[in-house]
Amino acid sequence: MPKPKKPPRWYFSLRSPYSWFAYLDLTERYPDVADGMDWIPFWEPDAVTQRMLDEADVELPIVAMSRAKNFYILQDLSRISKARSLKMTVPIDKDPNWEVSHLAYLAAQEEGHGRRFIELTYRARWQEGRDITRPETMGEIAVELGLPAERLANASDDPGLRKRGLDCLVQSYQDGLFGVPFFIYGREKFWGADRLTPFVAAFRGQPLEEVEKGWQHHDELPRFSAPGGDTGHAGGCG
Repeated sequence: MPKPKKPPRWYFSLRSPYSWFAYLDLTERYPDVADGMDWIPFWEPDAVTQRMLDEADVELPIVAMSRAKNFYILQDLSRISKARSLKMTVPIDKDPNWEVSHLAYLAAQEEGHGRRFIELTYRARWQEGRDITRPETMGEIAVELGLPAERLANASDDPGLRKRGLDCLVQSYQDGLFGVPFFIYGREKFWGADRLTPFVAAFRGQPLEEVEKGWQHHDELPRFSAPGGDTGHAGGCG
């Protein structure tokens, strides 16, 4: 497969449990792929960022999640976490501002700690039950990273980071994102945690069967399962 003109990339959300599952597999199973692509955050914008998106004539594909789907995802997360022997919490997000954590990621990235920030933030949200929409939580993670607490706690107040965040969301729109995790290799797009192996195959130029040899014990994500991804806002479990 020819090398794409644009770098391979994946869109992740710190809100999304399916992005967390994909993150675990990327970093633990396919570190060469994780190291060879762009990491781009995606989130539901607050009122300030939404005005900026409106001015740019960008409409993100964010839809309200039905009650039935919300309950389904709770069951799905229970199945997947048990199959992977993960102790998982599912927090309830009340009026969350996702700029707080996602712009904090961009700040940590500028300091050379982007990947470690993601690790700590996913752990805080999905295993420790901490509220990653609170600036105080971002300050605590900053200290763990050896950074001044205010560097991450106040990230959403930084105009420069706001502009970088806007650029990420505009790029997601231009790339045709409609849910996370979302992987792109050239013109090929892959949505969902269970589409990671086809993406890895495209990235490496390997037959899919070779990539899947070490995947089959993940029975909770069979090759032709329904996509393990998020297509909209789901409160505490999307």
